Amino acid sequence: MKIRKAVFPVAGLGTRFIPATKAMAKEMLPVVDKPIIQYAVEEAFAAGIEQIIFVTGRGKKALEDHFDRSFEIEHTLMEKGKDDLLKQIQQLVPQTGTIVYTRQNQPLGLGHAIWCARDIVGDEPFAVLLADDLIQTDKPVLTEMVKKFDRLRASIAAIMEIEKDQTDKYGILKATQIEDDIVKIDDMIEKPKPENAPSNLAIVGRYILTPRIFYHLEKGKKGANGEIQLTDAMKALLNEQPIFGYRFKGKRFDCGDKVGFQMANLAFALERPDMRDKLISFIREIEKKF
Repeated sequence: MKIRKAVFPVAGLGTRFIPATKAMAKEMLPVVDKPIIQYAVEEAFAAGIEQIIFVTGRGKKALEDHFDRSFEIEHTLMEKGKDDLLKQIQQLVPQTGTIVYTRQNQPLGLGHAIWCARDIVGDEPFAVLLADDLIQTDKPVLTEMVKKFDRLRASIAAIMEIEKDQTDKYGILKATQIEDDIVKIDDMIEKPKPENAPSNLAIVGRYILTPRIFYHLEKGKKGANGEIQLTDAMKALLNEQPIFGYRFKGKRFDCGDKVGFQMANLAFALERPDMRDKLISFIREIEKKF
């Protein structure tokens, strides 16, 4: 079955970026000149996704407006002859029904947010993208994962190696290597202390899941931080179905972290020919002060 739907859990408050996120959705923070969420949505559409499901909360109106028409801006750009910009903002708006919104009315964790989309997803495999995980790569990660799913026909998570002292921030795997870029997951633990971690192989924010995951999320079992964790539901799913990990090629930036967010801005800006030379000159100048 084709992967047609992608769930985006975007109900978080973005408290680590206050005061910037006091009245602004954290997913709307720009990396260079595009909101974080737009990068993830573009990745989903490039992978053949037909329907975007945003699981939102309070204070997300700007996110909804971003993917809607803005007649005032379009009219202004048209009058000024700024056709390139006009085309850009018109391309942001997908066909009616392509984007669907549902609410997570309680902050009960990632697993709960995904469960909130169960009736929209229905009985078919689906993707999950965490917009905070911005990945710079020549091969879009979700596109590659869809290809793997077409062959393996099982749930897949994007994975990467992390520093051993960072395991308490991730879902950590015990896994068996079966291909150059594929592991078969044997076990997983959500946010273990370094001394209890089975490896330094971590799940990052791209998933393809079978609908059976909703059965385990339905139980509402709370795990790390008192939240309903997706990792715990996936661990239960392992008793019934195989789950694989995909080692992607590229650089992942944690845009939910202030340092990671600034690093992403710099890395993506340096890819732009119109910005690169000035930025490199500035970086070299700044380096002399340290």
